[in-house]
Amino acid sequence: MYESEPLKRCCLEECTGACCVFGVWIDPREVQDIIANAALILPFMPETARIPGEWFVPVEDNDIHSPSGKVLHTAVENASWHHGNTACIFCLTDGKCALQVAATANGLHPWRFKPYYCILHPLDQDEQGRFTVDTVDALLAEKGSCLRASEETTPLIEIFAPELEYLLGEKAYKAMQEVAAEKRKDVPK
Repeated sequence: MYESEPLKRCCLEECTGACCVFGVWIDPREVQDIIANAALILPFMPETARIPGEWFVPVEDNDIHSPSGKVLHTAVENASWHHGNTACIFCLTDGKCALQVAATANGLHPWRFKPYYCILHPLDQDEQGRFTVDTVDALLAEKGSCLRASEETTPLIEIFAPELEYLLGEKAYKAMQEVAAEKRKDVPK
């Protein structure tokens, strides 16, 4: 996360939420929260997806990074308009997420209802829980990638600042920035 890479963020207008092609893992606690707030979310769901009980696939997998140690999966719909011809049940035709749109419309943080793994993407976590990212070549080779090539190099902790600050908290993110600044001082010019 302390390295600089020739990358910049995706452009939602171009990718239309390509990362939503297979849905997302979701902790059962997040499922309960979304269902409990369905009245806030329903007005923003597509007409064909207005039954909260059909928003999730009830098959659990183990996951060491999930608070409960388990994850379910969001439902995936056929979507001829979307990258790969499928999309997460919450993906709207403009690529926006119904969960994020609902949160914003209700005066909440945009990620209030977003599953952890949606917020994290395209970051990942290793076995020790550290945030990681694939190699630049792998990210740029991915069709519909959440990152694009850039002529300028940018520190990864700046590219992913919103996610890191949200997931780590302001204090931990500031500490990470301080470490990054020290590392930049140590780089020979």
